Amino acid sequence: MENFLKDNEDILFHLEHLDLDRIVRLKEEGFREAGRYPYAPKDEKDARENYRLVLSIIAEICGEFIAPAAPGVDEAGPVLENNQVRLNPATQKALDMFAQADLMGFCIPRQYGGLNMPTTILSVAAEIIARADASFLNFGLQQDIAETINKFASEEQKQAVLPRLCSGEWGSSMILTEPDAGSDLQAVNLKAVPGDDGAWYLTGVKRFITNGCGTIGLVLARSEDQGRGARGLSFFLYERDDKMIIRRLEHKLGIHGSPTCELQFNHAPARLVGERQRGLTKYTMWLMNNARLGIAAQAVGIAEAAYREADRYAAKRVQFGAPVRTLPPVFEMLTEMKVSIEAGRTLLYETSRFVDLKEALEDYSEKHPEEKGEIIEEKKKYARLAGFFTPMVKAYTTEMANKVAYDAIQIHGGTGYMKEFNAERHYRDARITNIYEGTTQLQIVAAIGPVTSGIAQMILDEYDRSGFPQGPELLEKIRAGRKLFDETLDFVKAYKGHEQFLTYHSRRLVEMATDLIIGYLLLRDGAHSGRKLKVASIFITRMSSRIEANRNFILCEDGTLLKNYGEVINSVD
Repeated sequence: MENFLKDNEDILFHLEHLDLDRIVRLKEEGFREAGRYPYAPKDEKDARENYRLVLSIIAEICGEFIAPAAPGVDEAGPVLENNQVRLNPATQKALDMFAQADLMGFCIPRQYGGLNMPTTILSVAAEIIARADASFLNFGLQQDIAETINKFASEEQKQAVLPRLCSGEWGSSMILTEPDAGSDLQAVNLKAVPGDDGAWYLTGVKRFITNGCGTIGLVLARSEDQGRGARGLSFFLYERDDKMIIRRLEHKLGIHGSPTCELQFNHAPARLVGERQRGLTKYTMWLMNNARLGIAAQAVGIAEAAYREADRYAAKRVQFGAPVRTLPPVFEMLTEMKVSIEAGRTLLYETSRFVDLKEALEDYSEKHPEEKGEIIEEKKKYARLAGFFTPMVKAYTTEMANKVAYDAIQIHGGTGYMKEFNAERHYRDARITNIYEGTTQLQIVAAIGPVTSGIAQMILDEYDRSGFPQGPELLEKIRAGRKLFDETLDFVKAYKGHEQFLTYHSRRLVEMATDLIIGYLLLRDGAHSGRKLKVASIFITRMSSRIEANRNFILCEDGTLLKNYGEVINSVD
């Protein structure tokens, strides 16, 4: 039987070596639920075994049903009839399978019917699902909405909603984007007005809403008459009724199995979540950071699927008397694809681990306000790291997935351009990942602050102190790259017209920091495996030339584009 966990040696490697024990102890609160709920673990070992069991169930559904059905789902998609979205029958069947296996409340506490899984395990599951069908991830295990409700909603709201999300009875969506408010959510105009009955009433249009047909939605809306910025926005829990019309389904390049809706609210009743005026600055930002981590996992899954298609084809396709997989131009591409996927995966799991520690320590400190000192400092540390790594991993993995999917078609040649082959579907599906939940350019904006403020240097120092008895020559290459990175950052900070020059070069600086971090992570992985040390060697060797190229460009370019771009793009000659 096809099982997308058991056939992935790299995921199994990480599950064996991930540092999860403290996360498990914090999340399970001393294993107090053992015996009270099904699958509640009694210790760290039991938790790890449970994680692997649940992942294997997901992986079997993915391998046996979702992946074989994906081409048909992509071709037919969902349809809109009489203001109702009818999902593809295969999509609905897969959702039913997940619900029957009690998988829909993946990260939600057991008291609401969930499995109480850590974010790190969610990232593994999300990658496996995306490999099978990237569009299905937007339904199955899209935990962002449920987790946001669990973190910020009232107990009454949680009791009313979470059990029905965990059972699979209800679907959900985040309802943020508008025709004139995409990346700039401060421009949201959908109006929320309070009623005499304690409810709020929503009026306006939302666009590009993934799974906008879900029963439950979290809506960002303008609740204040004064002020056009973020402080005028609040967050609302909306349950689908006849006061909301699905005006259309978008016709998209990829992710065809997931309905993307345009919604019109006509005085639709909703309930306030949390405090007024914190809708964007607190709740939406938390929700989107979670979603960005999910998109990073989605990208790794798409890349894995695209690579496997290319590798299988290259092994079978004979040209010039030999399988093309044996030709240097092709095996170089395949090797680069494989290394970049494993680089993205180790960064994804490290980011997820930081998010888990951040959330677990925040929960712990709320329940134990008497605890101060080290706990508070740790909480701040992991909040900073999660805030840095989340945009970084989304930028890296989504750009990587687009490159891997592009190369997969190239390895197929003309056949890869045909719809009969999965390669072209993966290429189309990958394209959205570096756009939705914040484009790569916005991720760079979010990541450059930690690079310039010293957070990147802090974690690089921490990795360097860990000790790497294996591959000392590789460690020296990383340290040489670090020296170039520090010199470049100092140069940019000292540059006349610093702010614009920094913004201009921020992507290159973030890419340098990302390369160094991944280099350390792969070298750390190499302590457990000779093969992983070879992966690290290939990555770090290429990394060194990229860092040097970025450094040379920044130091020598001297703002030529900044001085001349206006005349170039505005030219009428």
